[in-house]
Amino acid sequence: MSRCALLAAAFAFMISTVSAASVTSEAWGKTRSGEEVQLVTLRNEIGMEARIMTYGGIIVSLKVPDKAGQMADVVLGFDSLEPYLGKHPHFGCITGRYANRIGGASFMLDGVLHEITANSGKNHIHGGSHAFDQKNWQAKILVEKNAVELSYTSADGEEGFPGKLDCTVTYGLTNDNALTIEYRAITDKPTVVNLTNHSYFNLAGEGRGDILGHELTIPAETFTATDDALIPTGELVSLIGTPLDFATPHTIGERIQANFKPLIQGKGYDHNYVLSGSGLKLAARVKDPKSGRVMTVHTSDPGVQLYTGNHLKGVQGKGGHVYESRHGFCLETQKYPDSPNKPQFPSATVRPGEPYLHIATFTFSAE
Repeated sequence: MSRCALLAAAFAFMISTVSAASVTSEAWGKTRSGEEVQLVTLRNEIGMEARIMTYGGIIVSLKVPDKAGQMADVVLGFDSLEPYLGKHPHFGCITGRYANRIGGASFMLDGVLHEITANSGKNHIHGGSHAFDQKNWQAKILVEKNAVELSYTSADGEEGFPGKLDCTVTYGLTNDNALTIEYRAITDKPTVVNLTNHSYFNLAGEGRGDILGHELTIPAETFTATDDALIPTGELVSLIGTPLDFATPHTIGERIQANFKPLIQGKGYDHNYVLSGSGLKLAARVKDPKSGRVMTVHTSDPGVQLYTGNHLKGVQGKGGHVYESRHGFCLETQKYPDSPNKPQFPSATVRPGEPYLHIATFTFSAE
């Protein structure tokens, strides 16, 4: 059985035993071009709830219990559609066609130079100016799997990327409190693909202040070093014994202000950690000591980007809450940044007849 088939089988197993009555859909407004946006609610038998909308494939809310059984929404965002239609820091969205950065907003593929949207200075980030986070995806409810399948076709040349790309992203919710995400894509021309989700988490509950007291573990020994624009240099550098080392648990705030060049470059944590192993593997474990909520992240991809919301400033969020710097953290499972320009990195190239597949799971517990 191929690696893709094994990963797909693992995903199917994880979403196979759920309540048939736990998926609902409702209209949630319209885009500025008049397209109707649907809000899909997934609930499991234990009471965990995920709400995902078709616009941007955004995780609008994620309610999970603490050690006392009290529910809280653990993702940052907004209470209505309208703020999502404007500029915001990629709250909860599907990010692509290429998540993270591509240096010089260009890459060579099979001897052809492709110039893509430069939307971060001279560089490219998160798919471009009108990327997947701003598309209204089509929804298909999968009642028997307690899941929703979102689909979008990216045209050949969109944001400069070659090939028509047919994408599906499936969100599922299991009875052991796992939110599962399966990303699939097929292309009619060689292209590059890197899809992820950009949720900002606060396990104390959104709007409950900063995440500096959260305890984080990332089982990695190296990271992709970057220049001052956060474009990888191509080197895999040891993080052992540095303020980036989370091989054993540390609070996020313990060393975030350290006089350490990578932290100065990122204005905090904004780094791609190199994961080892194949198949679905551990990417991170985070615990909020006060609530007891724990989130464990697994991925089939080779990297995970830790971002600590360093650039959040005065964002008016849910319930009148104001989100400031480090009020949420992201764990973006991914291919490495700038992989199309770094042949020594795991390839992000997708070709006709070779489907793209990325699986990520976010499992919640309390202790």
